[in-house]
Amino acid sequence: MEIFELSKGFPAEERYALTSQIRRSSRSVCLNLREAWAKRRYEAHFVSKLTDCDGENSETDSSLDFARTFGYISPQKHRELTSACADIGRMLGGMIKKSEASLISDC
Repeated sequence: MEIFELSKGFPAEERYALTSQIRRSSRSVCLNLREAWAKRRYEAHFVSKLTDCDGENSETDSSLDFARTFGYISPQKHRELTSACADIGRMLGGMIKKSEASLISDC
C-alpha cells in the first residue's frame, strides 16, 4: 500500500512504465502469497507460488532502485522500502525452506 501511495508522485511519463510495474510487482507479492497459502495442501504448488512471491519481491526491489536513481524517491525512503523487501525475502526464504511445516493434510 505504501508503494502504491508513493508511486502516485511519480511523473506522468512513468505511468505505463515504472509506476505500473512497481504497483503490479508489489501487489503480486501479496496476491501470490495468498494463492500459495490456498495451495498448501500440495507442497510443489505451495513452494512454486512462494517462489513467484520472491521473484516479484525482487522485481519490486529493483524498481525501487530505478525510482531512487531517477530521483522519484529519497535515499532514505529507498533504504526503508528496500529493507522491507529484504525482510520479506528472508521470510519467504524461511517459508520455502520449511514448507512442510505449513502444509495441511486431507485428514
